[in-house]
Amino acid sequence: MTAEPVRTSVDAGVVTRLGSGGPWEALYGYSRVVRAGSLAITAGCTSTVDGRVAHAGDAAAQTAQAIRIGLDALAEVGAGPGDVVRTRMYVTDRIYADEVGRAHNAVFGPVRPVATMVVVAGLIDPDLLVEVELEAYLPER
Repeated sequence: MTAEPVRTSVDAGVVTRLGSGGPWEALYGYSRVVRAGSLAITAGCTSTVDGRVAHAGDAAAQTAQAIRIGLDALAEVGAGPGDVVRTRMYVTDRIYADEVGRAHNAVFGPVRPVATMVVVAGLIDPDLLVEVELEAYLPER
């Protein structure tokens, strides 16, 4: 995560925005994770590590890596896996659905957040097979 969070006031609450230093955040103007009151939300997380796609060709490993990246971001704003209430998974082909779903279950099976899986035409890098978003609910600060 970037060292200095951006904090802004919204309706007498605090919004915390943190970046990971990923290659697209500054270029496209977004944060890796935002916490607004009791809600913490990640941007789309992929298996991009140090600017490169990890686990090319392996949808399950990419999903596990993307979830780890998302959970690490949530941890920066005080949320853990048990706080996750919603996930979204974007896969580039329906043939990956079972692999992606099983990798999701390995982490979130006991938590059982609501989840959506959508087949998309493609992701920003052709080697990416899956992108994951996480949303967590925490008590007000």
